[in-house]
Amino acid sequence: MTTFLLATNSVHVTAAAADYLQHRLDPTDDDDIVVVAVRDPDAPSRDAGDAVNVARSRLASFMPVTETKDGEPVTELLAAINEHDPDELLIGPHRGTDDSDGLGSTARDLLARVDRPVIVLPLP
Repeated sequence: MTTFLLATNSVHVTAAAADYLQHRLDPTDDDDIVVVAVRDPDAPSRDAGDAVNVARSRLASFMPVTETKDGEPVTELLAAINEHDPDELLIGPHRGTDDSDGLGSTARDLLARVDRPVIVLPLP
């Protein structure tokens, strides 16, 4: 059994994760997916909720656990990692907006601080 934690606040990141996971998972396995969306004060308020809705829809056959949190993204995601103890962390390289490029500050901070495999999902 593998536990995946998807850190997201964007429908683009969630869709990329769904594409990645749907090719890796078998619905008959006991794999777990935890989706944690953090409302970023610098992003539109509905982004985290929309990201969770995409996860529920695109990953419905895997019955993901979803959580929406308020706070500083790195702090909230590290707490979620501590709570759920995932085998792999899935993140986007950045927020996923048209003006984003390269590796964002949240992704950089998580890569520096997480002690397990981190999958940085390619965005379209």
